[in-house]
Amino acid sequence: MAVKKLKPVTPGQRHVVRNVLDQLTTDKPEKSLLRPLSKTGGRNNTGKMTMRYIGGGHKKRYRLIDFKREKDNVPARVTTIEYDPNRTALIALLVYADGAKRYILAPNGLEVNQVVMSGAEVAPEIGNALPLANIPLGTIVHNIELRPEQGGVIARSAGAYAQLVSRDGKYAYIKLPSGEVRMILATCKATIGTVSNSDHALARDGKAGRSRWKGRRPRVRGVVMNPVDHPMGGGEGKNSGGHPRSRTGVLAKGYKTRAPKKASNKYIVERRKK
Repeated sequence: MAVKKLKPVTPGQRHVVRNVLDQLTTDKPEKSLLRPLSKTGGRNNTGKMTMRYIGGGHKKRYRLIDFKREKDNVPARVTTIEYDPNRTALIALLVYADGAKRYILAPNGLEVNQVVMSGAEVAPEIGNALPLANIPLGTIVHNIELRPEQGGVIARSAGAYAQLVSRDGKYAYIKLPSGEVRMILATCKATIGTVSNSDHALARDGKAGRSRWKGRRPRVRGVVMNPVDHPMGGGEGKNSGGHPRSRTGVLAKGYKTRAPKKASNKYIVERRKK
């Protein structure tokens, strides 16, 4: 993987830094795993705008991703590495020995024709999914479940990973991408390796139009609004502002929004780094 800076042939290319996805093997997705994906434009069922700055964007179809990896002890061959417009990571198409086809998040180092498996007894190799109880300590993992058979919910975006640091009884201790250390049931599954496309963070759109292609409309700053529209609005000239806060008045810049009595607090061993 690498990034490419374009020559400023046009104003829109002057600031572009593009991700070179040279590991892609096809641009034709598996039809049986595609589903239609409709847009809301930020409107609810009555047509009222409930989310601002959403609208437009290129038409997309959803790729069904197997986050659960429940086909245990059935070998699967990687047939393609593909682009997915719905996520930052790349995806890989698996064809199982029984003929079933599934998409998974492609980890770094996964190659076409490689065989991957899931199950309690499989080897802890790139692309294999197994319970945290059977993964060696210190291993880098992604697509981690929070509850058994829920499907992976942690460390799924491009370049993300977590580390299995220790085990105690029925719990495994995982260091998450944020730096938080959390207890997770050792029966939960995780996939070995780091999520692909780690250079995604280095890419730059270069022009406003590329945001519109993604369905993002221009965002208006609170300080340029009127007092009726935002707590930081109003004032003569540039004398508006005040303490940073949201449109609904929730303070920003360090104000804690997590509920102090949240049930999952007992599973957090060490808070995330500030």
